[in-house]
Amino acid sequence: MTKFAIIDCGIGNLRSVQKIFERLDTEAIITDEPCKVASCDGIVLPGVGAFGDAMAKLEDDGTAAVIRHLSGNFDKPLLGICLGMQLLGRASTESPGVNGLDLVPGETVPVDIQNKRDWMERKLTLPHIGWNSVSAKNRSQLFDGLENETDFYFVHSLQFKLKDPTWLGATVRYGSEIVCAIDHGNICATQFHPEKSQRQGQRLIKNFITRTIQATQEN
Repeated sequence: MTKFAIIDCGIGNLRSVQKIFERLDTEAIITDEPCKVASCDGIVLPGVGAFGDAMAKLEDDGTAAVIRHLSGNFDKPLLGICLGMQLLGRASTESPGVNGLDLVPGETVPVDIQNKRDWMERKLTLPHIGWNSVSAKNRSQLFDGLENETDFYFVHSLQFKLKDPTWLGATVRYGSEIVCAIDHGNICATQFHPEKSQRQGQRLIKNFITRTIQATQEN
């Protein structure tokens, strides 16, 4: 049976992520132990909170090195969620001087809403909280079986700035067009929370599970 490691960064409601895998009859363990991460077929990196605190935890317990090695060098499927997506980049302006996992070409910067309003002419505020329509790009397999412009649930004040457009999985509009999903090879990520996004979030997780099963069979 395919097995997933949900990385414990010390922040966030990991149990809500694990429950989706359980509903899909898939084993997923919550762990911060490198050996257990290495034994799994796929990796999920969720999180909320500060970039620097999360990276410190990942570096201290050795899971950062395992993720870089397995997903960066050996193509183990990896899904980042919210802060987990931001950690995949080189750095974040939120925590100057702190190195990210550097698996995705880009970095995290503040969402720019200065003097901007939404389609109803309301002034935008941060954090960006609530449901928003997501536009899939580059035929991202994460969104298979979902209509384009499906709503997902967001909670964030920072955005990922991609350096390479071929990694783009989806965008959302909040003052400007923001990268909200990454999809390239074995690495994918979402700025929104699939675990808080009802059936559409469950479908996205199912797509990641299917992708991991296929990768496991190929290897």
